[in-house]
Amino acid sequence: MHKLLLRLLILASVLPMLQPAWAEPPVQAAPAGERGISDWLLRLHEASRRRAYVGTLVVSSGGNMSSSRVWHVCDGTQQMERVDALTGAPRSTFRHNDEVITFSPQTRVAVAEKREALGLFPHLLKSVDASIEQFYSASAQGSDRVAGFEADVVRLVPRDKLRFGYRIWSEKRTGLVLKLQTLDEQARVLEQVAFSELQLDAPVSMDKLSRMMGNTEGYKVVSPALVKTTPDAEGWRLAREVPGFHSMSCLRRPSASGPDALQWVFSDGLASVSLFIEPFEPRRHAQEGLQGMGATHALTQRLVARGGPWWLTLVGEVPVQTLQAFAQALERTP
Repeated sequence: MHKLLLRLLILASVLPMLQPAWAEPPVQAAPAGERGISDWLLRLHEASRRRAYVGTLVVSSGGNMSSSRVWHVCDGTQQMERVDALTGAPRSTFRHNDEVITFSPQTRVAVAEKREALGLFPHLLKSVDASIEQFYSASAQGSDRVAGFEADVVRLVPRDKLRFGYRIWSEKRTGLVLKLQTLDEQARVLEQVAFSELQLDAPVSMDKLSRMMGNTEGYKVVSPALVKTTPDAEGWRLAREVPGFHSMSCLRRPSASGPDALQWVFSDGLASVSLFIEPFEPRRHAQEGLQGMGATHALTQRLVARGGPWWLTLVGEVPVQTLQAFAQALERTP
């Protein structure tokens, strides 16, 4: 699955779900021109967890294009999704709340994972923090049509150079995101994901998706043993904060070709950055440098510190200077 679509479907959103969606009153939306950034984001989040839909998503990034078919259904606090890749290698991903399993028919392998605090499509909110308004502003950009639906358009503009901007099309009646663009400093489009076809309030069967998700006959089921930990317990810290970014999770990930890697995830509420730290091995870690496609950048470098040397990989939907700021702030605890 294309990495942007994967990011939209599985990255964490931790807005509370204290009641079933059917027990809550409808969100009363302010007129588009009067909404602040929190109003916009809460409206998008609420729409994502209240609707059943079926649609085709088209993703454009770095000159590449891919598409997937998406089925989404909600039943109270229960959420299920199925995503079938329509381009590239065949692949089907199912999610039931925080349980995820990806079927690869060509290899007959199914990867089952539990991802904490999974949000609901489109996963714009990864944290709830009033400081998001310190780092982004929102302005209504009028109306447009996407996949046959009337949409409100909003632009989210970063207040510094450590994050990208966004342009979002949301369906006027429900608030469901129909199209999302990631923008650079000159408002040029770095990445785009959009529905080319969509059926709202579709008759999607949660029971049927659940049966399909549980049918692993003929597949080798692999379950990566992720271990929750903390940076302190692993001997790492940031000497200084990167403005607006907060620690979201820290996991030890098993590696088939070497020692476990530590993954430390940060978010500013919209963008995310992952730090992967592992012991340096010359046969695997020879090439330092920077890579990028669309809005996603990756920085790799050797790090000399106590117990090392170490190999550091930083990945995020952020400008290069943001990754560099994290790399420069990372240090071993005394």
